[in-house]
Amino acid sequence: MLTDAQLREDLEKLKPIAAAHKAESAPLATHTEVIRGIETPVFSKIPENMHGIYRLGLKAADRDFLVYEDQRYSFGESYQLASRLGRVLIEHYDIQKGDRVAICSRNNPQWCLAYMATTMIGAVVVPMNSWWSGPELFYGLEDSGSKLLFADEDRIQRIKDYVPRLSLDIITINPETAHPYAEFFSTLEGVDALSEENLNQLQVQAEDDVSIMYTSGSTGKPKGVLSSHRNITNALYTWLFVKEINEILRPELLDKNPEFPPAMLANVPLFHVTGSHAQFLACFVNLRKFVMMYKWDADKALELIEKERISILHGVPTMTWEVLNSPKFDSTDTRSLRSAASGGAPRPPEHLALMQEKFSDKVLPGLGYGLTETNAIGALISGKFYLTRPNSTGRPTPPVTSIKIIDETGKSLANTEVGEICIKGATVMKAYWNNPVATEEILKDGWFLTGDIGMLDAQGFLIILDRAKDIVIRGGENIGCAEVEYAISEHPLVSEVSVYGVPDNRLGEIVCTSIMLESEAQLGIEDLQVFLKQRIAPFKIPQHAFFQYTQLPRIASGKIAKKELKAKSISELGLD
Repeated sequence: MLTDAQLREDLEKLKPIAAAHKAESAPLATHTEVIRGIETPVFSKIPENMHGIYRLGLKAADRDFLVYEDQRYSFGESYQLASRLGRVLIEHYDIQKGDRVAICSRNNPQWCLAYMATTMIGAVVVPMNSWWSGPELFYGLEDSGSKLLFADEDRIQRIKDYVPRLSLDIITINPETAHPYAEFFSTLEGVDALSEENLNQLQVQAEDDVSIMYTSGSTGKPKGVLSSHRNITNALYTWLFVKEINEILRPELLDKNPEFPPAMLANVPLFHVTGSHAQFLACFVNLRKFVMMYKWDADKALELIEKERISILHGVPTMTWEVLNSPKFDSTDTRSLRSAASGGAPRPPEHLALMQEKFSDKVLPGLGYGLTETNAIGALISGKFYLTRPNSTGRPTPPVTSIKIIDETGKSLANTEVGEICIKGATVMKAYWNNPVATEEILKDGWFLTGDIGMLDAQGFLIILDRAKDIVIRGGENIGCAEVEYAISEHPLVSEVSVYGVPDNRLGEIVCTSIMLESEAQLGIEDLQVFLKQRIAPFKIPQHAFFQYTQLPRIASGKIAKKELKAKSISELGLD
């Protein structure tokens, strides 16, 4: 931990380090470009598109890259498989530049290869939430206009009744039963990889569309976040930039002769921006092994940390907490670990204290703040900065990102003043897919209005205090309250409803609801949950419900007094 004087001293030292690291002659140089009418700092010498990112892995072609249970592919093998699949997409499925290709399955190598193949040929990848129900999956496929879907058995079963209503080809991943669809690896039989000349002729540009990721907001249906190749490539190099300037500031962090090559444990879903960007895609820039889990289990994670020599444990805060509390922790060889970072939710103070107690001083604690709309970029904090400012999520990530705080009129506020957090930079999305109205509401002169409430302290560290958007963040996953309210309101016994989050030690927040029933109606939480399973994903379904026959309380404007209901529920659940 640093004293305030040491903190200020280190921040002053960082300024010339960062300036030199982005100077014109440096590998991570930046310059300013006008993007959609906005002057924007961007990296100057990085790959223009995702194909260029994947080629970085060929520097370590023989090194293990994708690892999942008994499957293991090197960087070189992965690149060749993706290039062959790219030819299949073009020649067998007529996927052209700009066409949408969806992926919906559990984490596995096929997910990663499908993502690579789609984006290297200039098509637009649509990573779909694998927890969604059938109606939700149908919405995403129809809204995105996807021409092709990569899906595993569970997801195919969920959408089978909707397929006749979609103009959609399907490729199956790990099928367990017979299907009228092609199997993933069988499509590659006898297929040659696209040559570098073939790929270069596609002329995929930095500002071309590359992905649509659906995110739950405060109103209505999930919105598709449309990003460009530049958005993602600049995000990946932002993390590299931060890593390198921190190692210059603190050379003791640089492991010059590591006992083990870098390896990342993939413990969050790949459809989440943390899984796809901060974990999977960042491995190309850092030449890291990517070890995937079937599902999260702390004991299994420890087994993989020892077996695969994992260097980075990254996920929502509860994952680190469960690893540290596992009875297998003390008997597991964790000496390969170098970082235990999290995002998606704040880390409670007791978590940080336990990390300091049980991890070696070589394991850096870290925390990040970003959104799907910013391609996971916003603020970062780690090491001694984090121990000194544990209530903060860090300073704006250099060198292509800016953060400001505004009041209700849009006026910029000074440090220590509280308002809405806004993020600007090369990683901010292009738009919401097919939703210009929502785009105009959320993007103002290049600034993305996050809906989060916070402040920058005197030293420029971001502190998140609340949310302006009506969402619940459960284990790092955004849940739009309006969407859940709509699903509940479809029940014939429900007169009115309000949905909100209540605290949970493991997940940060869980969904709770207050419901006014029709006169003399009888409805319990179990019956409500069964009703909702056919309409929304399980993680969105309320775990607690309070029923009444009188109208829900109102504020002066006539809106339901959600804060009052939330406070009352927290008290009744004994969570205050």
